[in-house]
Amino acid sequence: MHKYLTITMTLLSISLYAQEKSIIFPDKLLVSPFYASMIEPKIGFSFSHGKNNIRLDIGASRDLINVNESFSFGADFFTFTKLRGEENFHFPVEAVDYLFGLNTCLVSKSTDHTVGARFRFSHISAHMVDGNYTGATGGWRDAKNPHVYSREYFEVIPFYQSSSYRVYAGANYLMHVVPHDVKRWSLQGGLEYFIPFGKSFTPFVAYDLKTVPLDKTTVDNTFMAGIKLGNQYGSGFRVQYIYYSGKSMHGEYYNVAEKSSSIGFTIDF
Repeated sequence: MHKYLTITMTLLSISLYAQEKSIIFPDKLLVSPFYASMIEPKIGFSFSHGKNNIRLDIGASRDLINVNESFSFGADFFTFTKLRGEENFHFPVEAVDYLFGLNTCLVSKSTDHTVGARFRFSHISAHMVDGNYTGATGGWRDAKNPHVYSREYFEVIPFYQSSSYRVYAGANYLMHVVPHDVKRWSLQGGLEYFIPFGKSFTPFVAYDLKTVPLDKTTVDNTFMAGIKLGNQYGSGFRVQYIYYSGKSMHGEYYNVAEKSSSIGFTIDF
């Protein structure tokens, strides 16, 4: 990990000295998170239709420096949590995944489009939580015992962006992972399409595809449709429908197949 941090900090230092205009702690991200990608920083929640399953997202990504609107260096800290609903406004937490890491973005802007790439180095750890425990005599719900799940990975995602759509495709390499039946490489791609309807009201659709490198490679599919209040690539509030098909995004259930239809709410920074 120290090697990758050193490389990142060296690139940052070179850019600071080479460029003319740099902003420390800029107000907005140079590259906003990809809408339909399930492991992205955000604040919000979603409720699965017909299933007692709630996803809660807490966290954000922040650029620490922006150089000439063409280079950024930042950090990611967020969790995505699996809950269920019970009476009296009670929401037992079943599982939680933590992510923290660093990111670097490079972009080239013209009058009508942007070309760029986002690089991330991240650590994820997953944990079963007491909402999944039924007591000393009952054990864990559904006979699902907790296990160690941890991974460090490097990700690169190039993209092309215009005022009405963004398309991206990239790869993810696991430098370390437990359990060991997860293979090293995975691929990811997606598309977002926006329908401008005034300055701060934007209907959208988004799709994300990601390969899952277990003993047999499978594919995660996420389709999303909704309305964004605010700039489509900036801060705002989203209401959206989400269809997901693939392996669970939670590390404690990494080899469990899931299908869900959800309604969600997201705050973007």
